[in-house]
Amino acid sequence: VMFSRVLSVARRQRTGRGWQNWSSGRSGVSAAEAHSVALPAEAQVVICGGGIMGTSVAYHLSKMGWKDIVLLEQGRLAAGSTRFCAGILSTARHLTIEQKMADYSNKLYHQLEHETGIQTGYIRTGSIFLAQTQDRLISLKRINSRLNVIGIPSEIISPKKVAELHPLLNVHDLVGAMHVPEDAVVSSADVALALASAASQNGVQIYDRTSVLHVMVKKGQVTGVETDKGQIECQYFVNCAGQWAYELGLSNEEPVSIPLHACEHFYLLTRPWETPLQSNTPTIVDADGRIYIRNWQGGILSGGFEKNPKPIFTEGKNQLEIQNLQEDWDHFEPLLSSLLRRMPELETLEIMKLVNCPETFTPDMRCIMGESPAVQGYFVLAGMNSAGLSFGGGAGRYLAEWMVHGYPSESIWELDLKRFGALQSSRTFLRHRVMEVMPLLYDLKVPRWDFQTGRQLRTSPLYDRLDAQGARWMEKHGFERPKYFVPPDKDLLALEQSKTFYKPDWFDIVESEVKCCKEAVCVIDMSSFTKFEITSTGDQALEILQYLFSNDLDVPVGHIVHTGMLNEGGGYENDCSIARLSKRSFFMISPTDQQVHCWAWLKKHMPEDSNLLLEDVTWKYTALNLIGPRAVDVLSELSYAPMTPDHFPSLFCKEMSVGYANGIRVMSMTHTGEPGFMLYIPIEYALHVYNEVMSVGQKYGIRNAGYYALRSLRIEKFFAFWGQDLNTLTTPLECGRESRVKLDKGMDFIGRDALVQQKQNGVYKRLTMFILDDHDTDLDLWPWWGEPIYRNGQYAGKTTSSAYSYTLERHVCLGFVHNFSEDTGEEQVVTADFINRGEYEIDIAGHRFQAKAKLYPVASLFTHKRRKDDVELSDLHGK
Repeated sequence: VMFSRVLSVARRQRTGRGWQNWSSGRSGVSAAEAHSVALPAEAQVVICGGGIMGTSVAYHLSKMGWKDIVLLEQGRLAAGSTRFCAGILSTARHLTIEQKMADYSNKLYHQLEHETGIQTGYIRTGSIFLAQTQDRLISLKRINSRLNVIGIPSEIISPKKVAELHPLLNVHDLVGAMHVPEDAVVSSADVALALASAASQNGVQIYDRTSVLHVMVKKGQVTGVETDKGQIECQYFVNCAGQWAYELGLSNEEPVSIPLHACEHFYLLTRPWETPLQSNTPTIVDADGRIYIRNWQGGILSGGFEKNPKPIFTEGKNQLEIQNLQEDWDHFEPLLSSLLRRMPELETLEIMKLVNCPETFTPDMRCIMGESPAVQGYFVLAGMNSAGLSFGGGAGRYLAEWMVHGYPSESIWELDLKRFGALQSSRTFLRHRVMEVMPLLYDLKVPRWDFQTGRQLRTSPLYDRLDAQGARWMEKHGFERPKYFVPPDKDLLALEQSKTFYKPDWFDIVESEVKCCKEAVCVIDMSSFTKFEITSTGDQALEILQYLFSNDLDVPVGHIVHTGMLNEGGGYENDCSIARLSKRSFFMISPTDQQVHCWAWLKKHMPEDSNLLLEDVTWKYTALNLIGPRAVDVLSELSYAPMTPDHFPSLFCKEMSVGYANGIRVMSMTHTGEPGFMLYIPIEYALHVYNEVMSVGQKYGIRNAGYYALRSLRIEKFFAFWGQDLNTLTTPLECGRESRVKLDKGMDFIGRDALVQQKQNGVYKRLTMFILDDHDTDLDLWPWWGEPIYRNGQYAGKTTSSAYSYTLERHVCLGFVHNFSEDTGEEQVVTADFINRGEYEIDIAGHRFQAKAKLYPVASLFTHKRRKDDVELSDLHGK
C-alpha cells in the first residue's frame, strides 16, 4: 500500500519543471557562437565534446602550457550526460588508479570555485557504503584498507553509527558500513563550465553548436577535422564525445574502435522535507539494495542500477542535446521499493520528477582513455560507467600528461584503449555486454568472477573436446581459456556458484592438477597467447629487434630469449619470449591481452621498409603446454626423436613432426619453471596432435590442467607477469631481471640510458615474494591482489598477485616494497639489505598476517638441474 501511494503521488507530480530549474540561472561561459565566428584554419589540438571530460582535458592541457587548442561542442556546453549527472563524487573504488583519479578530482573541484569565481555547488558531505551481508562487508573492508594507505580517510562503522550519521535510514538489516568523510556532492554541469572558463582564460578557443563530421587521417596520423562549419588542420584530436564516441570513432577514414554503449539511467527528485535535510547530509550507497541516495535542495535525489537495464541508441540514433527521455515508473519500481525500505519516511514526501538520462558503459566496467593503436595523434577519453564526475578531473589530467609528455604519471594499462581490439566493437556484443555490466556496478564482485555475455567469441580448435572433459572457462581478450577441469564425480552446479573471499571449492581440483604437473605430465591449452613473426630479406629484422628489446637477440638459430620492450623510462611496454627461427626470422610470444598494444608499439617504432615484415600469427597456431617430468617421454614416443636435455637443451626451439603432423614448433619452456615443452601447432593439426598426446600419455598419467594450476606454479616460482605485477613504470632492475638486459650488447636500445642511470643510483621499489606465516588456508580470508604490505609496521607497498602454493602449503604473494621516509614520506633507495632486514605483514581486509619476504624463489622448488637463465623463466602471461 505504501509503495502504491508513493507511486501515484509521483505520477501526479511528473508534470513539474523540476530538473531544468537545477541547471538554469548559473554563470555561463561565453563560447563563441559558431554561426557568427569563423573557426580557425588550424590548431595543435582539437577536442570534441564540451562535457566534463572535454573541458577537463582542455583545462589540464592549457595548464601544462599548450595554448593552441580548440574545443568543439555539437550542442551547448555541459548539456549532454554531464548536465544530468547525479553530482556524487565518490573515491571508494576497487582499482587504485580509479581511487587516485577520484581523489585528484575531489581536490580539484574543491578549489575550482576559488580559481574561477564560478559556483560549483561543491559540498563535502561524506559517503556511507552500506553492507547487508558479511561478504559485502568484507568487500568494503578490502577497499577501506586500500583507501587508507593512499591517504583517503575512511573507516568501517557499525549500523548504530550509520543511524547517528543519517537518522532517516532504516539500519535493522545492516551488518556494518564504510564511512568516507571527504567525499562530496557538486553540480557537474557547473564544474564543466568552470573548467571551460579557466581553459578559455588560458587561451583555449571554445565553439558550441559545431559538429565534428569526421577526423582526417593521412598515413596513420591525424591531420585535421571536418566540421559542419569547415575544416581545421590539427596534429592531435581528442574524442570526448561521450555516448557518441563510438559513432565518431567509426566515422573516420581509418576507423577507431571505441567500445562503449549507452543505457537509460533513472533517478527521482523530491520536494524538500518539512525540515529540509542539511546540505552536508552524507550520501548513501546501498549496493545490496542497488540504490544511492543524496541530499538535493533539502529533499533527496535517489537512483540505482537495476538488474534489467534498458540499452539505447544501438542503431546510432543521434541527438544534439540529450532531452529528458521518457519516464518509466514500472521499470523504476524495484529501485523505488528498495528506497522505501531503506528510508521509510520517504512515504510522506512529494516526488517531483523521475529523471531518465543515458549513461555510457564499457565491456569491462572501466573507462577508456589513451591513444588509438590505429591512428597516431587520436586520443580518447570516454565510457565512464556512471562515474564521469568522480573521474573527470583525474582522467583529464592523465590524458593531458600523456599527450604532452608521451606518457601519464601513473600506470593506466587497466584503462588503456589498447586493452580492447576490434573484436569488442560489434554492436550486438556491446548491447548484450552493457546489459550485464550495468547491474554489475552494484553486484558483489568476489575474486575470479567472469562475464557471462559475449562469450565463446575466440576459441581454440580444441574447445569442444576440452569442454566435454569438464573444462570450466574464463575469458581473456575475448579468448576462452580453461580455468580447471571438473572430475566426473564433482557437483558442477555447486562449483559454479562457489563465489567467496575464502577458500574456494575448486581448491582440491587445482591441487590434483598441480600435483600431476609435478609428478607426471599435464596438458594446458595456451592458444590465446599473442604470436607475431618478424622477418626480413636482410639483417633488418635483427637490427630493429635489437633496438626495441633489452636482451641480446643475436643468438644462434633455435635459441629462445626472454626479454621485453622498454620505454624511454626503462619501464616494460611488453614482456615476451622470442625464438630465432632462422637468420632472418623471429617468433615472438606475448601475453594474451597485449595483442593490440604490442602491435601498435612495434608498428610505431618499425621503419617503413618493404624488406621488413611483421605478421600477427596468433590465429595460425594452437599452443599446447606439456608440463611435468614425463613430458619428455610423451614427446620422444610421438616424434621418434631424443628429447633429453643433451639433445634438446633448455630454452631451445626446433621444428619437428609429432604424430603424423609436420612443422610443429617445439620449445623447451613452460612459463612455470617446471620441466616440459610448448608445442606451437598449425591449427589444422591441433586436434590430431592433442589426441595423440593424450593417447600416448595415458601410461604416464597424463591429464588436462587449466590456468589456475599454472598460476599457482608460476607464483611459487616467483615469476611475475605483465599487466599485473609488471607495467610501464616497472623496470627490469626493479623486479630482479638484470639477466634479461644486456647493456653491453654492442648497440643502443630504447630505455638503455634510463637503466644505466638506475643501475648507478639504485632502485626505489623492489618486487618481493611473500610467504604468509600465520594464515589458516581453511578459515582465514584469502589474499587475492591489492593488499597493503607493511614493513616494521609502516606501509611499504601493495601486493600485485597471489596464489596458494601446494608445494609450500602456504599462500604466496608478489608485491613491490618501497622505502618511504618516515619524516618526509619521500621514496628512498631500496636495497636487498633493506628488504631482508624488515618484518612484514600483509593486510587482508583489515587483518594483518605475518609474512616472510624473499628476493629469490625457494631453492627446494627447483629439484632438477637447469640453466641459470631457466630459473628466471618467463613469467609471461598467465593472467
